[in-house]
Amino acid sequence: MGGYVKTAILLAGLTALFMGVGFLLGGTAGMIIAFLIALGMNLFSYWNSDKVVLRMYHARPVDARSAPEFYGIVSQLADRAGLPMPKVYIIESDQPNAFATGRNPQNAAVAATTGLLRRLSAEEVAGVMAHELAHVRSRDTLIMTITATIAGAISMLANFAIFFAGNRDNPLGLVGTLLMMVLAPIAAMLVQTAISRSREYEADRIGAEICGRPLWLAGALQKIEQMARGIDYREAESNPATAHMFIINPLHARQIGSLFSTHPPTESRVRALQQLAGGNTRGPWDAAGPWG
Repeated sequence: MGGYVKTAILLAGLTALFMGVGFLLGGTAGMIIAFLIALGMNLFSYWNSDKVVLRMYHARPVDARSAPEFYGIVSQLADRAGLPMPKVYIIESDQPNAFATGRNPQNAAVAATTGLLRRLSAEEVAGVMAHELAHVRSRDTLIMTITATIAGAISMLANFAIFFAGNRDNPLGLVGTLLMMVLAPIAAMLVQTAISRSREYEADRIGAEICGRPLWLAGALQKIEQMARGIDYREAESNPATAHMFIINPLHARQIGSLFSTHPPTESRVRALQQLAGGNTRGPWDAAGPWG
């Protein structure tokens, strides 16, 4: 429960920051207007974020006939996780990576790149997709959509301060408004990355339980991290706000340091999975694996 409590606290902090920015800009009225704008943005994201991101990455739907092995892996894992079968997509990209999206388990989708399916073993693919289904089961896709929307709204309000003098009656006055312009987006980004990191660790743990073999996911994370460093992902580089969705950060050309990284260090994730394995790599499936 610790991960959920931390996420709730961080979300509350992000919301408070957003309302504070609204107050600095326009007092009580500004705070209310800002809240209504964010509410509208969240409602749009709730119903449409999955369609937007899948279209953004030119994802194509597949089924048991067009991608039998991949679809079969997802189907078996969804059954083990007690989830409805999500929609399954493949993205044409040489960089190995994957993400999940959708507002709830009944409207979820998982997507993997052709690079992932080509470069990883079936067991490693299973580890990756178990991680993505863990996000679905924990409703992280909705949490991260809300987080990204609020963080974006804070940046938008901070930009408004360039054109408006802000609320002159606020306790910090003009100095406070100027500080808000600079610090609020940075603070929002830090909170967003903290939430993202927390959910990644939790998805690793739950994903390892779903597939039954923590080391499958650990091996996949190591391979993806190594390959992603040397393979450009143009669509992701053009849309850095979606980087938190992927199992490994798809960006490398625009990274600005670990402080703002949306993902925990891969070494730490692998170490946690190795500890979870506890020296016993056998899971509920036999040595041949479910795909053998």
